[in-house]
Amino acid sequence: MSEANITQCLLFPDLFRKRVVARFDQEHGSSDGGAVLLKAADRRLGLTGRLAACLPDEREAGKVTHELLELFRQRVFSIACGYPDANDAARLGDDPIHKMLVDRDPVEGDPLASQPTLSRFENSLGPKGLYRLGRALADAVIERHRRRLHRRAHRITIDLDPTEDPTHGAQQLSFFNGHYGSWCYLPVLGFLSFDHEPEQHLFTAVLRAGNAPDKLGAHAILWRTLLRLRKAFPRARYLVRLDAGFACPEILDYLDGQPGVDYVVGMPKNAVLERRARKPMRKAHRMSAMSERTEHLYGECRHRTRGWNHRRRVIFKAEVVRHPGREPRENPRFLITNLKNAPQWVYERVYCQRGDVENRVKELQEGLQIDRTSCTRFWANQFRVLLTAAAYVLLQELRLQAARTSCGRAQVSTLREHLIKLGAHVVVSARRVVVHLPASFPFRNAWSQIALGLGARAG
Repeated sequence: MSEANITQCLLFPDLFRKRVVARFDQEHGSSDGGAVLLKAADRRLGLTGRLAACLPDEREAGKVTHELLELFRQRVFSIACGYPDANDAARLGDDPIHKMLVDRDPVEGDPLASQPTLSRFENSLGPKGLYRLGRALADAVIERHRRRLHRRAHRITIDLDPTEDPTHGAQQLSFFNGHYGSWCYLPVLGFLSFDHEPEQHLFTAVLRAGNAPDKLGAHAILWRTLLRLRKAFPRARYLVRLDAGFACPEILDYLDGQPGVDYVVGMPKNAVLERRARKPMRKAHRMSAMSERTEHLYGECRHRTRGWNHRRRVIFKAEVVRHPGREPRENPRFLITNLKNAPQWVYERVYCQRGDVENRVKELQEGLQIDRTSCTRFWANQFRVLLTAAAYVLLQELRLQAARTSCGRAQVSTLREHLIKLGAHVVVSARRVVVHLPASFPFRNAWSQIALGLGARAG
């Protein structure tokens, strides 16, 4: 007896007052009925079309069954729906909603691409194609917000953040990283924030070898991004926030030479800076001993280190950390900045806001599995990272449209559970396709508001 026959009918004779029978026999049904919102978000951004246009198609035309745009959309929409692996294609090939997402007839259309086809697709790109793809992703995000804000942003913040991507096989350029204590890749992710908006919008995702220094590629990313942003927002002022791994002379010199650019960059501690912070650190010890709590003080100095061609403003936080049952511990922190504001304001109101970027990184890792880089080839893994980044951009567009609803600040995994994972029955007639969704859907108002914001009309 096959597995299909075993699960065709399940009986629960003693579970409820009446016998319950579960049958997997609903034709043209899908568990991703809400994913039509992703299609609407993609149309609003023009994202997958713009990105797929960067991909060269060197296949023989007579043997092509799945166009590159279809393959690209299939992977991006599947990742957004919670299917990060190409292996999931075997279960989604006949799903009517996923067929609709790639513009195939949900009932009569051919099945979607199989796992071998998708694997060949992921392994088809080299560095030049991936570079064009990364540029197109940044252009699409910047253009979307240029239109949304009518070129009127006053302050645009650029955050770059490296993160660990553990590897568990023989992937190319996977190396042991002593800081993280694992074999890994070390991708760098870039985010944009506009004025006082709480969202950080992903605009780049670059995979790097596991032994790459934090600063690798950062100068080029900043140069390209500022060039595009200045064209899109000519009157804006820019703030660049980086952690201590980016505090190198070439990046600092570049930022100093850019008009209208402020920066706050973490700096590793050294003996000279610790001597500068010694007096406030002693005062923090006395305050902590009196209050029996963690205490900190702020200060600043002018500092020049090896490789710098001039002295820069360095802000320090002299902090004594106290936990019950433990000895007090010194925790000095240092920042390099060209801002003129008070040290405490720069540290707490500007630099500490980078903590929100960590939430976006966590969403990418736990909500979309951007670290599912299990291909052998490095460039195939970079392609996967960009596919996941595109899926995240679409989900961020849904969250943007969900403002002032219960989903306005939801994590992407929650957005997926509340808005996309809907049981649906698809009916096709000569004139239209009807997607029947549950009448008792608890997030119906939020779903409808997002749909209207993305161009739907009340019928």
